[in-house]
Amino acid sequence: MSRWKAAAIHLSISLILAAIVATLLYTLWFPPPYFHAAGAGTLIPLLMGVDIAIGPLLTLLVISPAKPKRLRRLDVSIIASLQAVAFGYGFYVICQARPVFIVGEVDRLVVVAADALSDADLAKGSRPEYRHRSWNGPRLVGALPPTGSRTFDVVAQAMGSGKDIDRLPEFYVPYEQVANSLKRHGRPLASLKPKGAEQRRQLAELEQAAAANGQTLYFLPLERQDVYYTAIISSSQQQPIAVLTVDPWNIPTKK
Repeated sequence: MSRWKAAAIHLSISLILAAIVATLLYTLWFPPPYFHAAGAGTLIPLLMGVDIAIGPLLTLLVISPAKPKRLRRLDVSIIASLQAVAFGYGFYVICQARPVFIVGEVDRLVVVAADALSDADLAKGSRPEYRHRSWNGPRLVGALPPTGSRTFDVVAQAMGSGKDIDRLPEFYVPYEQVANSLKRHGRPLASLKPKGAEQRRQLAELEQAAAANGQTLYFLPLERQDVYYTAIISSSQQQPIAVLTVDPWNIPTKK
């Protein structure tokens, strides 16, 4: 078998594996509308690129019909091992970065990744479902500020470590408890300032679809690690129906 044929077979297998994994991640760990806001638009192509490049490229460079069969088998074993290690590490990184909670707090939504929560903080979750990291997509929850003696402790902790109530499951509540408060902070789509034709087209399509269904839309900032997106929310559902790469602030600010 020629090296080109071997590399082509290896590439085909890698593409099939990449398609299966990408579909799984897109539908389960990084589902719409949070796909890009959760960082999957960068992480998944990187993982797939490394996986596809390492195996087939090494096969093309190393495999040779002139080599003895024993050496060809050794080469294939080494290449497969390298590819498996690279893929496993990349998959682990994505696993740690997967969003496990979308937290509604005060005037925004916050994407909380698996590695942003400590086991100790999870153990204090206000409800059983808030005490573990989800494996089947992010949970939409709310967070209420502390009261009484815990207020000073949480404020001091936030100032010292940057860990606000969105990363403290003891303050999580069902999303319905904060939906009306978030709605009062929502702003009309007309106040958005999209950049470029694609963003304007997305907004126009959302507005047309909402008008056809007699719905009203508003937006809230969606934050991931101090990067802001725009969450479009239906007034009837009071939940995000789309996330756009539009800066929701006139003057970018940090939380």
